[in-house]
Amino acid sequence: MRVGVYIDGFNLYYGARGICGKATPGWRWLDLRALSELLIAKRRDWSGATVERIVYCTARIDQALSPVGYQEQDAYLRALIASKSVSHVEMGYHVARVKHVPLAVKGPGSRGLPVLVKPAWPLVVHTADDAPIDSYFMVSVMSRDEKGSDVNVGSYLLIDTLEGRIDAALVISNDSDLRFPLDAARERIPVALVNPSRRQIAGALRGKSTVGAGGHWWCQLTEADLRACQLPDSVDGVTKPSPW
Repeated sequence: MRVGVYIDGFNLYYGARGICGKATPGWRWLDLRALSELLIAKRRDWSGATVERIVYCTARIDQALSPVGYQEQDAYLRALIASKSVSHVEMGYHVARVKHVPLAVKGPGSRGLPVLVKPAWPLVVHTADDAPIDSYFMVSVMSRDEKGSDVNVGSYLLIDTLEGRIDAALVISNDSDLRFPLDAARERIPVALVNPSRRQIAGALRGKSTVGAGGHWWCQLTEADLRACQLPDSVDGVTKPSPW
């Protein structure tokens, strides 16, 4: 069984960072081929499956805003390609803009839904005749949105499925925008969905193992998975960044 692997790079990175800790070393220099093979090997119902190709979808960090992050990402991308840990890297892009949004804080409970910040002592808002105003604060912030990775993941998944290049797929993402391409692929081939975060699998990405082609499964990445699948410290002259 030929398995195509499709990875949302930023979804994986931020999910893994939440699992392992931002400043903790030993998880970022990730061997994506080794990780894919490890996850597949855990499944008895996919025995004999082999990784046919791995498509890694990401976007370049802005060098002007984060020169260190740009250099570290560049080293990782070169190491992935040199080690043949991926078959193809597909680039999206970032959009930087200024947004005007209401000031809010996390609310109580596990979901932490946003709660608007309203005037309260010692910062209150009154009218000219000293009457209190029930209002909220607006702030101007810079927003940098990553674009394209989820679309690229879904596009490669469907193209490879419809052209018969793969017999099964493994998708690493917890982005609910992938609902349609995942549902369409499940009608035709077995699909595994790997949640790379501590959060629950997005409701839109859940399903039944028996629908369509059947043989589908879901799992959640663990810190042990990440640490067990690291590239060598040096790959074809590319050295792992020291904080990693």
